[in-house]
This record gives sequence, structure tokens and C-alpha cells, in this order.
Amino acid sequence: MSINEEVELLRQIPLFAKIEPSKLKLLAFTSERLKFKSDEELFHQGDIGDSAYIVIGGQADVILSTDRGDVVVSTVKRNDIVGEVAILCDVPRTASVKAKEDLEVLKISKDLFFRMISEFPQMSVEIMRELAARLDRTTDQLMRAVSQN
Repeated sequence: MSINEEVELLRQIPLFAKIEPSKLKLLAFTSERLKFKSDEELFHQGDIGDSAYIVIGGQADVILSTDRGDVVVSTVKRNDIVGEVAILCDVPRTASVKAKEDLEVLKISKDLFFRMISEFPQMSVEIMRELAARLDRTTDQLMRAVSQN
């Protein structure tokens, strides 16, 4: 994939949709493209959060380790971002992420992620929207689980 194709991919992601192409080129150029095989882990629950990942191909499961075993809480796919909570909140990874199939991602370092947020306030707004939507879905899932017991 060329740098221009990566820029077009980034433009499809709500977080980056309103960022000018020259800045997206910088992001694409400075991020690291990685490939994972099926069942390979991107990161593990409890690890230090040093980067976020944008899925550019394939799918991965978000897995929460509990006293009763591992639980798949969601699946991320093309154009989804994962791993940003740990770098935004400066906390250990809240879940593990494992490739469900062959997976390709752009890895964005913590420093680059924060630089992008500070330069583009709209990106911060989009992150807040995404996190609020995730919280709403999680709360809904929790309420359904509680009502079933």
C-alpha cells in the first residue's frame, strides 16, 4: 500500500476525517505498519499502553480476562482504532487484543498520538464521541447480563 493509499484509508476513519492530507501523510509516514497472524496477540491486558492501532485489514477480538476465564467483549475491524484508552488515560491495557484472522494495522506511538490530538482539537472531539459510544454499549451489555441472572 502506498503512502497515498494509507492517507485515503486514514481519511475514512472518523478520528482523522477532518485532518488535512499533508498531516495525514505525516501520520501515515511516521506510523508503523504491522501484520499479525490469526491468534497472534497485539497486546495483553495489563501491559503498558505505548501505542494505538488502526485496523487496515482483517479483524481482531478484544478479550477481557476475568476470574471465570476470558471473555470476548467486542471485535474490531477495518477502520477501527484500538488501544487508545491505555495511552489516553496512562493506565495499563484494559483488555487483550488478538487477531481473529490475518490482520494488518497501523501502529501509532503514544507521542505521535498526543501530538495529533494537540494539533487537531476535532480529533479530540471524535475520540470523546467514540469513547462515549463504547461506554454506552458496554453499559447496555452489562445491564442485559445483570437482568439475565
